[in-house]
Amino acid sequence: MNSVRLKSSFIYLANAVKDLRGNWSVLAVVLAPLILAAALCLLPDALNLQFRLAKTFEPGAQNINYVQAQGVDAPDTAAPLQEPQPFSPWVTKALHLIVGLLTLLVTLVTLCSLRRIHAGLRKPGIVGEAIEVYRESIPLAPGFIWVTILQLAAPAAGLFLFQEVSTYVYGSVGVLAYIALVLMIMLGAIVYAWLYFAQFALIFDGKHSWHALLFSRDLMRKRFFKVATRIVVFLAVWSGYNGAAWVAFVVVSLLFGPVGVVTGFLGTTIFLVDLGEIGVNFATTAFLVAAALRLYQDLQG
Repeated sequence: MNSVRLKSSFIYLANAVKDLRGNWSVLAVVLAPLILAAALCLLPDALNLQFRLAKTFEPGAQNINYVQAQGVDAPDTAAPLQEPQPFSPWVTKALHLIVGLLTLLVTLVTLCSLRRIHAGLRKPGIVGEAIEVYRESIPLAPGFIWVTILQLAAPAAGLFLFQEVSTYVYGSVGVLAYIALVLMIMLGAIVYAWLYFAQFALIFDGKHSWHALLFSRDLMRKRFFKVATRIVVFLAVWSGYNGAAWVAFVVVSLLFGPVGVVTGFLGTTIFLVDLGEIGVNFATTAFLVAAALRLYQDLQG
């Protein structure tokens, strides 16, 4: 690999704005189906919350349970019956997995859109360009998901093994277990940084499976800490924007929650706020991908 001078993290972020300027409308149309689908997947959580709040704050609501008497002096050990929620936990957990997959696909469609932007390709009309981006993304989706699984396998396996082993740890050894957890998290972060550009190698250089991971490792060789520092800054900016969006979501939910309970539109209110929060999350993810792409291109010289 050629030795190149890497730019500041904030210059890469500014270049991302430059790359996406004039193409926000296309990117918005591309991301809109994913944002709407993710918000619909989280709608059952909003309806469960509406149900719980309605039962809690319903005027004059009382929970009365009739149980069979066991005797005059026998203690009442029967637990109060709880009315089931509209959606069971396994349904919401399955939908959460779908949201995770949709979040992954945001990176895929963003990379495909950026590839067309850098190549100077553009279909007439915003909708036509969005359709073309999806047409290119669909064949790449299986390989992209597989590369992502390989990319995250080592950190995920380390955390899983620690959780399994920690169940057998007792007493004072627990301190050593927490130290081991910190070390494993750091090791997982290092492995993730080494393989950070595997997805980019698949989309822009046609590297599949393990070749994409090895290509990313070769790019990072002899400049790991310089590149890792910039990746940390990217992730910090991304988490900052999404943290602010999450705080706004919580605040708005608290402000409009009581109004939604009284009017019966709590589920709609939470869905709309959640739709905005997911939109910010996916938009900042696209922004981060654009900045990382600039860094990836500089690493190639």
